[in-house]
Amino acid sequence: MTNTEKPVALITGAAAGLGWGLAEYFFCQGYQLFLIDRDAQALNDKVALLAGSASSDAQKVVAHCVDLIAPKAEPIEQLVVDFHAHFSELAVLVNNAGITHRSLAQNTDIAVTRRVLALDFLVPVELTQALLPALLRYGDAHRSATILNIGSMAGWMPVVARSGYCAAKSALHQYFETLRAELAQQPVHILMVYPSFLATDIEKNALSGNGQPAQHARSTIGDVHSVDWMVFRIGKALRRRRARLFPNRSIALASIFYRLWPTLFLTLMRKKFAQEWQVGEPNKPSVQAGGTQ
Repeated sequence: MTNTEKPVALITGAAAGLGWGLAEYFFCQGYQLFLIDRDAQALNDKVALLAGSASSDAQKVVAHCVDLIAPKAEPIEQLVVDFHAHFSELAVLVNNAGITHRSLAQNTDIAVTRRVLALDFLVPVELTQALLPALLRYGDAHRSATILNIGSMAGWMPVVARSGYCAAKSALHQYFETLRAELAQQPVHILMVYPSFLATDIEKNALSGNGQPAQHARSTIGDVHSVDWMVFRIGKALRRRRARLFPNRSIALASIFYRLWPTLFLTLMRKKFAQEWQVGEPNKPSVQAGGTQ
């Protein structure tokens, strides 16, 4: 198989955490990669690492450094232009880049909520719309293309001090389940992944209510799993052409518990996340708050 015939995977938030784990996975599967992150140094280091382990018929790995929600910019448009400068078809689109916050809704500046909604919901939607023609071109020539979305169980049930994050992941779920129905006769497969708590940089870089890095430790429900643990399960779901992946059964059961006994669920969660009420109100908002991709 020549370089131009190898399938291509585009991954956002690819320089660390789950994005990097998936980059390694697809690279080992023989894919060419278009990797996106806002951390130029980390991204270039990872690309160099892959280039050093490439096989003799050299898989192309392209780095694209961009802040996907930078103000007064058009990052998606330029990203698509740069992608088509290297590739004509796209086999897998991985919407992984994300950001979260740890702050009670009443203490969260609206700029923080907008930032979370922009990266966790609007960017995947805009990127998918822009790259759908490339996905369909691949799907028409092969069995099908794949859109892989990293959602969250927070999109299925409320989590204290994550109001914006829960809203974004819930919107992501609804949008792509609707898109799934609309593309039912098209050669594009959608895999929705619903992790619970992972040991990744998204929590290390969580925002406080004023947009600065959160200083208090996160509250969790159930086990905190590694990136390798998650990538293994995603790979298995991709091979089986699964539509949805709920990797943590205990959290999936908690979601069912919430739907059956919502009042009791909220009472127990308030107790589990009691430390969130000990965090003070934010200072003057910082609307240019950073995050993680």
